[in-house]
Amino acid sequence: MQLSISHRTTYRYARPVNLLPHRMMLCPRGQYDLRLMATFLTCSPSAHIEWTQDVFGNLIATATFPDMADTLIIDSRITVDQSATDWPVFRIAPSAHSYPFSYSDDDAADLGSLRQPNHHDEGGMLAGWLARFRSGGPTDTLTLLKDINAAVHGGFAYRTREEEGTQPPSETLRLASGSCRDLATLFIEAVRLLGLGARAVSGYVYDPVADETGGDQHGSTHAWAEVYLPCAGWIAFDPTHGRVGSANLIQVAVARDIGQIAPVEGSYTGAPEDFTDMRVEVTITARRDRKAA
Repeated sequence: MQLSISHRTTYRYARPVNLLPHRMMLCPRGQYDLRLMATFLTCSPSAHIEWTQDVFGNLIATATFPDMADTLIIDSRITVDQSATDWPVFRIAPSAHSYPFSYSDDDAADLGSLRQPNHHDEGGMLAGWLARFRSGGPTDTLTLLKDINAAVHGGFAYRTREEEGTQPPSETLRLASGSCRDLATLFIEAVRLLGLGARAVSGYVYDPVADETGGDQHGSTHAWAEVYLPCAGWIAFDPTHGRVGSANLIQVAVARDIGQIAPVEGSYTGAPEDFTDMRVEVTITARRDRKAA
């Protein structure tokens, strides 16, 4: 399945301002079930764009602007080939079939901070919530992770948040709601309390139902999690939708914390009231190869 993704971000200002460099993470890195076929990135006003990679290997485009402007438009268009199956089979190493298990020394060293909680567990709230999934003896590792993923999906309401940043897990537990980045963070922190390696993922989610029924919104930016299990590698868990596996997910960037992989980051020189508004438009359409009858 080929997916075409149009992602336009528009910033408006009350008067022309000096635009400082903007850091963009909009181009997928590619992986075995996601091939980047084409990419097109432009800015208005015109900008000089330099490409680099960060410590996680994510592709970073940095735009510098020579001219002042009262409107900034960042337009990204990419085409990917997505071959992830809806019903994946994960070949987990026998040594990791049951939890608890131990990573090899090399895996433990390389996972490093991805096994360490990034948020303080206020009052042990997260540990207490996690205890319901722990039995007295060994349990199936994948089933344990699926149960946690399903509990976040079923027990917490999705809520769009315009505010920047991510809620601490304790806040998400108190409110029983959060954005996709909040729910992913809750899952990641819970998994790390189990001693497992987990990372945050940003990218896009494709909605095949809306595409087939002619809905206006076929996809959106999205955040989810991945957990590392020996032999199987990085397995996607999407607590917002209660899904496991990479089907309909387009990975753009990974990091220790979701705050490190915002799609667009930048600022301007001027007064706070110069900023008027920001609008993000994402459309994803699919093309499937069909055999002749």
